[in-house]
Amino acid sequence: MHLAQLSLDSLLDGYQQHIVAAHKQPLFLLLVGFIVSFVCIRFSVRMIRAEVRWWPGNITPGGLHIHHMVFGLGFLLVGGIGVFATNGGHPWIDWFGLSFGIGCGLVLDEFALILHLDDVYWGEQGRKSVDAVIFGILITALLLTGYVPLGVVPSQQTRWGLVAVIVVNALVSIVALLKGKVWTGLLGIMVPGLSWIGAIRLARPSSPWARWRYATRPRRRARALRRERLLHRRADRARTWLFDLIAGAPDKVPAHHTATHRVAERMAARATAHLDAHEARALARRSARLADRRSGAGVRRAPVPAPGTPGGSLHEHDGERRQAGLRRRTVRAGRSRTYAVRPGVTGAVPQQPPAGTAPAHRHLRPRTPRVRR
Repeated sequence: MHLAQLSLDSLLDGYQQHIVAAHKQPLFLLLVGFIVSFVCIRFSVRMIRAEVRWWPGNITPGGLHIHHMVFGLGFLLVGGIGVFATNGGHPWIDWFGLSFGIGCGLVLDEFALILHLDDVYWGEQGRKSVDAVIFGILITALLLTGYVPLGVVPSQQTRWGLVAVIVVNALVSIVALLKGKVWTGLLGIMVPGLSWIGAIRLARPSSPWARWRYATRPRRRARALRRERLLHRRADRARTWLFDLIAGAPDKVPAHHTATHRVAERMAARATAHLDAHEARALARRSARLADRRSGAGVRRAPVPAPGTPGGSLHEHDGERRQAGLRRRTVRAGRSRTYAVRPGVTGAVPQQPPAGTAPAHRHLRPRTPRVRR
């Protein structure tokens, strides 16, 4: 009992010294409200999802489902407007900080709904809400422990060396974000040096950096894909397990569900937009060749002279034989087209009949009538 009393007294003394005396009590209450509101609302929605009888359900006045982010917006407005209305004086700023933290937890818990403008709370897209909440809690905790953006301390004098460090750290954080290292890049803004890890390592294959820099480097792209399969897949499994523990597992949407079709269409559009440069050029070349063939098919060609005539030659005779072969294949396929070859061209080009004329359906070779015996 005496040991517990001593630990409680030391905890209170530390709170007075590091929180109250350092004028961080409003920020501390904001963090407490943030965490408590998120934990409480997640517990509530999981009870509602489990259809527990003793737990109250959703708030649906008149059949309208009111999401809890609506109440979160109310807490945000009360906290934000109240600080300006009272000029940040004590003890109002402490209560308004708590109110603002509660609003942050309620609103960011439905961040995915705001982002997608769709009720994806229990879908795979709903995991973005957990990302936003964890990131918000980490940033608030870093501010509470003394970290400030880019490592700038307000009491220090501005020097060119400090400005250079801030600029370099900001650029490295941007590179880490472009490489798909979201957590490393964002936390590197608060903790200088952390973003260097994400900037030095290989980019993720789906990141903008990989699309820009790895398109002409197949070896590096293969390394990135191999690392994605080995390392990031394990990290994603651990992250999925942690998020399932915190926020609950997402619903398994059937394959015929409309949401599945929407997600599949978005993924297909994204994959089409992310084609490599050489694949896009090859596709453009194939389209151009196909367009040339279609445009050349409608152009009239001059007939080739016979081999025995003054304008005939051996190459033209070969072209005529190819033309006869094309005729025979056309007749077998049931199509009716006429073919002509330009003078001096050893090949046959299909020629469409002129507009307004009916296609001929007669065979080019006369049929031998059968004689009944």
